[in-house]
Amino acid sequence: MAARILIITGDAAESLEVFYPYQRLLEEGYQVDIAAPTRKTLQFVVHDFVPGYDTYTEKPGYTWPADLAFADVDPAQYAALVLPGGRAPEYLRNDPEVQRIVAAFFEADKPLAQICHGPLIPLRTGALAGRRTAAYPALEPDVAAGGADFVDGGAVVDGSVVSARAWPDHPTWMRAFVELLREKAPVE
Repeated sequence: MAARILIITGDAAESLEVFYPYQRLLEEGYQVDIAAPTRKTLQFVVHDFVPGYDTYTEKPGYTWPADLAFADVDPAQYAALVLPGGRAPEYLRNDPEVQRIVAAFFEADKPLAQICHGPLIPLRTGALAGRRTAAYPALEPDVAAGGADFVDGGAVVDGSVVSARAWPDHPTWMRAFVELLREKAPVE
């Protein structure tokens, strides 16, 4: 059986930030499971950058079924974790089950990839304190408030954590994460 990777997400996650790592990790040979608050069909969104806008725009994106609910996740069954962005992390960070899962990955020092607003989740648990991380640039004050150092970069590696700003960083972000996985959690 292939090594398993968990993606934690929910409604209003950024479509590209779920599907790019999902498909890239499947391509690499991993089994990838998507966990959400409940086992249901999720509604993702598309965040785009439009010239003249002060921030990104949001449109409805793809739908996709969650494989399991957070309450059913056993972190010991997974080799790595991915935290996509979008608006989902804003509410997922307050879910006790998500906090339990994320804490387990940090305690076990398992590879973790986070992008855009994804770092809001480990910031909530205190797991990024003393670390360097990228995030969507508007989150720089949140990163500082969580005791981490904000880095404006496309593939920031701090130990087992690989972070990036947003979906335009996918190639460098996933390249760095796959390199880490090949070292720490290779496909069986």
